[in-house]
Amino acid sequence: MIVKTNPEFGVELALTMPYVYSLHKQDKLDTVITSKGMKPFYYFCDDVREEFNYRTIDNAAAGLNDIPNNWIHGINPELEPGVLNYEEWEVPPYREHYENKNYDMGKMVFISNKYNVEHGHKPFGYFDIKCLYDMFTYLTSKGYEVIYKRPLNIEFPIDQNEMGSVQMGLDIRADVSEVGNISDRDLPKYFDRVHLFDDLVDEFDYNTTQMMIMANTDYFISPCGGNTVLSCLWDRPVITYITQGKELRPNYFGENSYFQKLSNQNCIPVFDVIDDINGKTYEHEVNQTNKNDYTGLLEVIKNEIK
Repeated sequence: MIVKTNPEFGVELALTMPYVYSLHKQDKLDTVITSKGMKPFYYFCDDVREEFNYRTIDNAAAGLNDIPNNWIHGINPELEPGVLNYEEWEVPPYREHYENKNYDMGKMVFISNKYNVEHGHKPFGYFDIKCLYDMFTYLTSKGYEVIYKRPLNIEFPIDQNEMGSVQMGLDIRADVSEVGNISDRDLPKYFDRVHLFDDLVDEFDYNTTQMMIMANTDYFISPCGGNTVLSCLWDRPVITYITQGKELRPNYFGENSYFQKLSNQNCIPVFDVIDDINGKTYEHEVNQTNKNDYTGLLEVIKNEIK
């Protein structure tokens, strides 16, 4: 069987990849046609063709109607949000396959970030520099090496939302006392045990490096989205920060959610429900300041990561 797919990154990991691996286990898989850079995710397939230079948020155009799950929010999203059809759905043993000594740094936390247009709104699902400073300070004080990744959307094929962010020149910046105006990607160099992911990409390609590091990681922290899906593949706790979207629905992160199936029941949601960008808040406490409030996130990090 030939599977051809180029949806959003997180959608491919949650819907396409487990189906493809299931086909492989059944000896039904011939070829995967996917986006540039995705071959490491299909290490088990002998014929992976990286033909797409772009991704699309149009599920039909991305080929999702040809696989068992064509909607990431579930087969019945109103009654069972986040619950997929798991009959032909199996996650490859990525940690087992990619564990290595090249990136063995001891205790590690991998923090993913993003800064993209979200459903036509300015970004809210991200970590600002003050939040990153607080996370870096706490985690390094507990003896962890921290890997920080925030792509510039030039490293791999992007979808329409990411393309809009590139065109707008979005960046995470702040004025820092005695330092000046810096980007989030500058912040790691002010910490002894914090590493900008890009600086570690050398011997291997971007995604192979990322997967080798993640295979050795103890904890993951990420805004909700594709980075959370990726973080859930490694059988270690994932703390995900959610400001809006269908993931606010009750029990979206219940035991039958794809987030929990991917992560071996280790995905921990933290909600900061921004008033202005949510038509429905599903009885969550609402943040009416219309600014990110990372208090709850930092509390969960301190409770979960000792």
